[in-house]
Amino acid sequence: MPYTHHSHSGQFCHHATGQLEEVILSAIKKGFHTLGLTEHMPRFSEGDLYPEEIEAKCTPQSLQKTFEDYLVEARRLQQAYKSQINILVGCEIEFITIQYKQYIADLRQEHGIDYVVGSLHHVHGIPIDFSPELYATALEKHQGNLHDLFASYFDEQYQMLQAVHPEVVGHFDLIRIFRTEPNAGINDEVWDKITRNVELVISYGGLFEINSRAWKKGLKDAYPQRDVFKLIQDRGGKFTLSDDSHGPKDVGLYYNKLQAYLREMGVGSLYYLALDDQGKPVVKEHKDAAEDTFWMKILEQE
Repeated sequence: MPYTHHSHSGQFCHHATGQLEEVILSAIKKGFHTLGLTEHMPRFSEGDLYPEEIEAKCTPQSLQKTFEDYLVEARRLQQAYKSQINILVGCEIEFITIQYKQYIADLRQEHGIDYVVGSLHHVHGIPIDFSPELYATALEKHQGNLHDLFASYFDEQYQMLQAVHPEVVGHFDLIRIFRTEPNAGINDEVWDKITRNVELVISYGGLFEINSRAWKKGLKDAYPQRDVFKLIQDRGGKFTLSDDSHGPKDVGLYYNKLQAYLREMGVGSLYYLALDDQGKPVVKEHKDAAEDTFWMKILEQE
């Protein structure tokens, strides 16, 4: 009974590939039970646009139009394939400044989005996962002090979590993307901030995604890394699965490594989102997840 709560398509995301419908068809072919569609929310300032060639042609207005087009197409496909797969229509949020709190609230109210993936891609307005060069720029803003950069990341994440209460928390420790040395950026102060954030998510009932895309980035573990993973376990947090796919070929990316990882980490139940009779998201338990027969199917597809 596989699922993913975090996905993108080239139709509506400039750094992804393929059509949204192709992502859905790939999930169906691979036996997925539930698929969360989560294209990026629009950014609302020229200064928030990414420094990539394609997005250089974009404006906040064009991103808004793209997002609205995505929602229309996503709802169409949700109905078209409802007999074959459970589709939730969500988005991955940004939280570049505190003003995004109101932007997100407005989007949710206006469009009736099923759920959001709460991610943090910027620290002090600088993208930290776009390139090593921009990561270095963010580090320079902290006088080269990695602990201070990590502290700022988890403080801004805390602001986002408080403001939004996202149903799914995306790549919790993304700040580690370009610093993979053991314990890099972690000291007692930073660990206290991580613990605070974990406890907040647990208090409002959010899910932590196990994001398998981290393996594509060369990290040892899926996000979150195992020290944070164990903290979430010890505090009674709930995990879900996400491939963070960026196109149809990415659906189920590195899921072939997940079964062994779940067993190694002693995971019993996982959780996933479903829509109730009123179309509201509810959390469902997937017991004995590491022993699901789905994993055999994933290995057979290699």
